[in-house]
Amino acid sequence: MVPSLSVFTTCPSSRGMPATSYGKAVRDVARWSDSAGCVGMLVYADNGLADPWLVAQIVVTATERLAPLVAVQPVYMHPYAVAKLVASVALLHGRRVDLNMVAGGFRNDLEALNDSTPHDRRYDRLREYTAIIAALLRGGPPVTMAGDFYRVTRLALLPELPPALFPTFFVAGSSEAGRATAHALGATSVEYPAPASDYAPAVATGPERRGIRVGIIARDDEELAWEVARARFPDDRRGRIVHALAVKVSDSNWHHRLSEPDNPPPRPYWMEPFLSYQTFCPYLVGSYASVGDELRRYVDAGVQTFILDVPRDEDDLGHTALAFEHAAAALPR
Repeated sequence: MVPSLSVFTTCPSSRGMPATSYGKAVRDVARWSDSAGCVGMLVYADNGLADPWLVAQIVVTATERLAPLVAVQPVYMHPYAVAKLVASVALLHGRRVDLNMVAGGFRNDLEALNDSTPHDRRYDRLREYTAIIAALLRGGPPVTMAGDFYRVTRLALLPELPPALFPTFFVAGSSEAGRATAHALGATSVEYPAPASDYAPAVATGPERRGIRVGIIARDDEELAWEVARARFPDDRRGRIVHALAVKVSDSNWHHRLSEPDNPPPRPYWMEPFLSYQTFCPYLVGSYASVGDELRRYVDAGVQTFILDVPRDEDDLGHTALAFEHAAAALPR
């Protein structure tokens, strides 16, 4: 895509996908992403999805360079188990696995696992959890740590992780607690963005590493791009009802913020797929030039990582690359 930026895609969801075709769908998107020059591919985790580590195994075996970006939720496994999986993939495949550290999720999922930890305290827990994983993966003396949530004593990791395959850490969250946790860990803070114009002055002066999740539908002609977008995500009244119900059972800051826009945002920013529960991020829709200009404004605001929505076909990534090329042409050399 663009050498100065990190571009990830997103793995197809197993929810609603026939078991006989899901593995092929993952391999196809992984290969398209690898061929397009993407850094990696986000693999979701929640109570209703296939295990992300088994899906990551498919991604690694289907590609040459692509790094799975595995969503990691502390309630699912001990931090030692996460470090062991990262090191084992490195041993078996010589590949890096990046980690998207997730503090929350749907309230019903957390309650089903008997996790009643308040929102901001979940980020305190995530900070301890991630610190243990990072310390184990760096190697050196055995790790001893005593926190409010985790305690380990002289814990060592084998197999050791080669330093070149140390993961990039991301923290998912748009709240103040999420951003503070990312900053404390030296991780990239990932959020679901508002239009780029809303960010400009404040974000541009901040020291944090920033990433956003956004879908892109770009074509050489503005109206053609919108035709493709509306055909892909038609108006769906039932989806709007499902979205409203999902908001009620989520305590995620981003979910509520994006669900209550004051006014329809200006193009190329588009919220309809999100508001009708057809996807989980805003979209940028338009010509290569208009989408590229919006991407450049995000970069000017400090964004260095873009996590794209699931591509529908290989051409999707080709069109997206042209929008990024437009953005790159306007960046300082």
